[in-house]
Amino acid sequence: MPVARVALPVPLPRTFDYLLPDGMVVSAGCRVRVPFGTQQRVGIVVAVSDNSELPLSELKSVLEVLDHEPVFSGPVWRLLLWAADYYHHPIGDVLFNAIPVLLRQGKPASAALQWFWFATEQGQAVDINSLKRSRKQQQALAALRQGRIWRHQVAELDFNEAALQALRAKGLAELNSEAPAYRDWRQGFSVCGDRLRLNTEQATAVGAIHSAADRFCAWLLAGVTGSGKTEVYLSVLENVLAQGKQALVMVPEIGLTPQTIARFRERFAAPVEVLHSGLNDSERLSAWLKAKNGEAAIVIGTRSSLFTPFKNLGVIVIDEEHDSSYKQQEGWRYHARDLAVYRAHSEQIPIILGSATPALETLHNVRARKYQMLRLTRRAGHARPALQHVLDLKGQSLHAGLSPALISRMRQHLLAENQVILFLNRRGFAPALLCHDCGWIAECPRCDHYYTLHQAQHQLRCHHCDSQRQVPRQCPSCGSTHLMPVGLGTEQLEQALAPLFPDVPLSRIDRDTTSRKGALEQHLAEVHRGGARILIGTQMLAKGHHFPDVTLVALLDVDGALFSADFRAAERFAQLYTQVSGRAGRAGKQGEVILQTHHPEHPLLQTLLQKGYDTFAGQALAERQTLNLPPWTSHVLIRAEDHNNQQAPLFLQQLKNLLQASPLADAHLWVLGPVPALAPKRAGRWRWQLLLQHPSRARLQQIVSGALLLINTLPEARKVKWVLDVDPIEG
Repeated sequence: MPVARVALPVPLPRTFDYLLPDGMVVSAGCRVRVPFGTQQRVGIVVAVSDNSELPLSELKSVLEVLDHEPVFSGPVWRLLLWAADYYHHPIGDVLFNAIPVLLRQGKPASAALQWFWFATEQGQAVDINSLKRSRKQQQALAALRQGRIWRHQVAELDFNEAALQALRAKGLAELNSEAPAYRDWRQGFSVCGDRLRLNTEQATAVGAIHSAADRFCAWLLAGVTGSGKTEVYLSVLENVLAQGKQALVMVPEIGLTPQTIARFRERFAAPVEVLHSGLNDSERLSAWLKAKNGEAAIVIGTRSSLFTPFKNLGVIVIDEEHDSSYKQQEGWRYHARDLAVYRAHSEQIPIILGSATPALETLHNVRARKYQMLRLTRRAGHARPALQHVLDLKGQSLHAGLSPALISRMRQHLLAENQVILFLNRRGFAPALLCHDCGWIAECPRCDHYYTLHQAQHQLRCHHCDSQRQVPRQCPSCGSTHLMPVGLGTEQLEQALAPLFPDVPLSRIDRDTTSRKGALEQHLAEVHRGGARILIGTQMLAKGHHFPDVTLVALLDVDGALFSADFRAAERFAQLYTQVSGRAGRAGKQGEVILQTHHPEHPLLQTLLQKGYDTFAGQALAERQTLNLPPWTSHVLIRAEDHNNQQAPLFLQQLKNLLQASPLADAHLWVLGPVPALAPKRAGRWRWQLLLQHPSRARLQQIVSGALLLINTLPEARKVKWVLDVDPIEG
């Protein structure tokens, strides 16, 4: 009897064998329903075999086959099997992560049936005046005699569902369903929006990508902010769609999708689908199915959209490829940019990585001739490079973090009916609450981090574990009522600006003000109406947005980023500064960027201001080569957590001994730790970590694979929660 190897969404790095009863046929990639313990679970068949390591008499049988064909396309299936191996993550978790929630629950992998009302033969023949006592039923039957009525349209009509049900009871109307009709967009494809005239650099980039459209090629489109990268994407997609192929466009955050979708929908008479966490489960499944059957021409999505199956994918575009949002930080810790390159290679299609501030790993791949670089050095249209200034804060009298010189420059820009962005990467009212009399500070007991004060909600919130509590009326340490906020957050900045600029509208864009569905689009629409306005925002505001009226951008507090224990902090700050400053002067108006700091002489600031991101990146790559840091070496980080701060370091020490005893370990393997994580306590657990480094990615993978086979033999393995992060981007 054949045996199905089934992956289940459980944290175990293995599959489970089940018998396939007579007549039951299934192939790899199909979903099945199986008994698991006392429950029934949905699983995914990984392989079908003639034998099992267990006696056949001990195996349970598959209860039901849910799919006639695999829910994964061939390229996505190969990608997921490879990724589970590369990231050393349980195969069941990987496969279930890659499909919509409704499919994980066992719902059909097909579009929902569409229900409609129609008049029966009796309904067509009956005298309509016989219903004159029931006006709603009479109206309903008259409408049904004209043709079918879709159930979802009934709410818009003069009669209601009750009238239709009454007709049904009399045998005059009936309800039926059909599968939605397949819509082929290829025949009607056209370019309906205005094409902007490409400059020489843009046209050269489009031509180069088009010349290699039928094979794999990784292109780095390195363009200064405002250089028209999106116009290059649109021109490339025009060529791809004209051949009847589909396109995947990835953006780092949900916040970038509204304006990206608008640009693509304006340009092409072709269906554009969206995939991000803001959709409900049925919306996600619908978009996923349309991509799979070829109905969607373009899919725009965040990180997980990478696993969407396409009928005929022609190109992948990754906008803001440097962005850390492409790295999943919980559960299966994959990097969507790296997997996208693997997928493009597997499907033999081009991939475009676009950024004004490319990741150092990407630049390293250009130097190694794995990727090809296309440069856009000029801002599109008449936009000019922004003027850049550093304000030394030492000895200055600050008003809510604003220096007098900055307030003066803001007045000048606002008087000219322009807009100002104030960038502060701290949401909430203040990052801490302090007792003025005894020095007590409100601290999250589960994280060893200060609570952030959210004054509007009268709440203290931990931004690490999301725990919340009401602001106390008095100090729990000394009883004083003299509690004061310390530091500056976006909420406080908004409050302080209102009296300074009473006639200027304010828009605060951070996670707190955009959590409601549609709130971000509403904020962006207000900004695009033009006129004097102050925009206050966190990192959400820095990425990819086009604000034609913004002429002044100010970074209020950057000193924390200049002095960090994380070796990637300099790269992140350089990218953030370049991205934020790129919001100024994008439509022909002269832009200005002001950076406030207590350390104007800092070498990183001087390099960025005087020589730009490219020079910084070159210096940073040289430094990392000297120090044997990525991308010159590969890293694997193993984190362990416990409740008593004893078992985690002990487990990691045992694991370190195991790794160093591996026959594959050589003089190039470097193991750092166990050491406390950068955030040593989170959500009530103490966190420790072990960092592995090796110049050979393949050798490091082999060493880790060997150790994982033996990890459950370690005495402390079952007493701690541990995770493995391949190519980590956070310490």
